[in-house]
Amino acid sequence: MVIDKIAVCGLGYVGLPVAVAFARRFDVIGFDVDSRRIESLRSGEDWTGEIESEVLSASTMRFTDQAADLSDCNFFVVAVPTPVDEKCSPDFSLLVRACQTIGPVLRAGSIVVFESTVHPGATEEICGPELERVSGLRCGIDFKLGYSPERINPGDREHPLEKIVKIVSGQDDESSEIIADVYSQIIEAGVHRASSIKVAEAAKVLENTQRDINIALMNEMSKICDLVGISTSEVLAAAGTKWNFLRFTPGLVGGHCIGVDPYYLTSKAQELGYHPEVILAGRRINDGMADHVASRLVQILAQSHRLSPTTRVGVLGMTFKENVPDIRNSKVVDLYRGLERFGIAPLAYDPMADKAQMEHEYGIELVEKSELVNLDVLILAVPHRDIMDSIWTDLPHMINDGGVLCDLKSGLDRSRLKSDIQYWSL
Repeated sequence: MVIDKIAVCGLGYVGLPVAVAFARRFDVIGFDVDSRRIESLRSGEDWTGEIESEVLSASTMRFTDQAADLSDCNFFVVAVPTPVDEKCSPDFSLLVRACQTIGPVLRAGSIVVFESTVHPGATEEICGPELERVSGLRCGIDFKLGYSPERINPGDREHPLEKIVKIVSGQDDESSEIIADVYSQIIEAGVHRASSIKVAEAAKVLENTQRDINIALMNEMSKICDLVGISTSEVLAAAGTKWNFLRFTPGLVGGHCIGVDPYYLTSKAQELGYHPEVILAGRRINDGMADHVASRLVQILAQSHRLSPTTRVGVLGMTFKENVPDIRNSKVVDLYRGLERFGIAPLAYDPMADKAQMEHEYGIELVEKSELVNLDVLILAVPHRDIMDSIWTDLPHMINDGGVLCDLKSGLDRSRLKSDIQYWSL
């Protein structure tokens, strides 16, 4: 099969790096339904921070928000979000919408590869039939399906797309080989050919489920250590001296992957009559950590007689992880809400989060760092580089004498703190 042109549908944290990489070897058109996103990319700006401006400006890729512009493509890559709804059930609406966009321009002989995280079977049970319905073509005969799960870690410069082994799969041997050949031209680390689409789907959802469960174990251990009166980080340092100890740490588990993907696996299991216990237990622990932190901080304030209607609490970092501007499913927002329920009005600062987006999505007004002064509690929630570069200079001006420093990720050397500062971490 000769690749005429590749269309990458969905130009977010996943789709854009894939599209830029493909454009170095193929004729590529990048599609997104958000016209603001397209205009931004055309001007050489990527608000996710994943692709540098000079790289984007130098790319030969064409950007569009018009589906008709995809009509001369015969290899499609779909990289749209797959979130969960308020009941933690999989929401396939964006994936279905992407199929409805591609269907009218799909032609015989094309291949459609999905990168969005789904449960085993979704590509063939949901995407295939929808593409058939809209295009009038026969899935597996007139066009073929493929699945190659995204493995990009936003903000991670050490593990870019090209250096991560890519899992590839196709509807049959022929499509699998074509997909493997296409991806192998951009992936330096090589490709792994899964035996079926379902195997590839299951592998991806397992990756994040495994991390979720391991972090849940650390979160539960941190609660126990707190009750015992010992440092979790010291326990982990001691346990980590054994060669086969897995180095996970406690924390808030948010974002659009680890905090979401396990629900895709559990929903499929429940559909088939099996109730997954370990996975859901891990989810309950991790989803409850923000409220746990809020409750624990209020308890510390009450014990030190610093809890009042005028208690000042500052939060450093509001995105779902360090060094990325992404605020989707940020559990720091849940922590913020938890404090509000105790009558505390936190002051939140984040040098990477977009102020307008934060206010639009959550109704939270970010403040300037200069406003984080005379605090009873300072929560170091997300250790962005911009925050950590000046943290030791900033701390003396931020926390009142006898105040509390909550270092969620245990990233600070507590021995450098003034002796009257109460230090607490997970």
